[in-house]
Parts: sequence; structure tokens; C-alpha cells
Amino acid sequence: MIKRPYPPGEKSKKRRRRNLSEYAKELREKQKLRAWYNLSESQFRRYVMKAFLERKKAGNAPLALIKLLEKRLDNVVFRLGFASSRRESRQLVSHGYFLVNGKKVNIPSLSLKKGDIVAFSSTKKNKTKFKNEISDRIKKAQPPSWLKVSKGKMEGKVVAEPTLDDITLPAEIPLIFEFYSK
Repeated sequence: MIKRPYPPGEKSKKRRRRNLSEYAKELREKQKLRAWYNLSESQFRRYVMKAFLERKKAGNAPLALIKLLEKRLDNVVFRLGFASSRRESRQLVSHGYFLVNGKKVNIPSLSLKKGDIVAFSSTKKNKTKFKNEISDRIKKAQPPSWLKVSKGKMEGKVVAEPTLDDITLPAEIPLIFEFYSK
């Protein structure tokens, strides 16, 4: 079997590169960021609209959007190293594995503030299989500068606001706002 660098057929020896329209570029960027944070379309749209309204407070809309998305509880759990992926962190939060400021929380979209402490629930923390797995993950984790991890207590704290410098994103944020402005 011969693998050729072009699709089958008589006339398709040269593969044409199509230029994407502006709409297609904007849609791609939006889908990348939405998938990155594991959000539904309606959730993501609400965050973009909220960021657009809060742009005066944050300085600009892209920064406001990043702050809103990064301060979600499921994302903070992932950034602290308590979970290996955002999907896993969302499931752990939904199943009640975490306490925020001493109160049991099972809402992944909960927005955290500066000074909030995220810790494992005492009943969930004592499971041996889970404890070994998480302690290894926490040792390897490198949280961003706006989060602080206490490895012995297995808890984390939000010490500052997230900035664009701390986060490398897979998408261009201004294109997302252009997509929703139409």
C-alpha cells in the first residue's frame, strides 16, 4: 500500500489551501477556548458577555474574561494540581471532594475571590488510594503565581488576581469578542 500526500482521484494531485473567512477564524478561536475550559456554549457565552460588561473594572475585556474563567473552582483545583485534567477536577468538585473556606461545595462554576482557601474534605482526604495519588500529583505541580499550595495540609489559597502573563492560552481572545459582537 502506497501512502500518497494527496487525496484520491484523478484531478486532485494538488491540494488546495483554502483561506478561512474572518467568521471561521473567530469561530475556531472561540471553540478552542471553550474546549480548553471544558464549558458548554451557553456557559461560555455568559462569561463573554459578563466580561464585556466588566471591562471597565478590569481594564479591558480579554483580561476580564481570563479572570472570570481562571477563578472558577474547577479550574483552580486543576491549577493547584489536585486533578490531572479540568474534566477530572470538575467531577471531583461535583462529587463534593472540596471545601471552600471550610464549607462543602459541589458547584464547579463557583467563582473564587482573593483569600479563599480550597481544601479536601476530611472524609475524602483519608481514602488511601486517593491520598497517595493526589500527594504525588501535588508534589509535581507548579501552580501559577496567583495561587499558593500547602502540600502538607493538601490545600490551596488564592493569593492574588490572575493576569494574562501567568497564563498561556491556546486562542486569541480579541477574536472571540469580535465573534460575539456580530
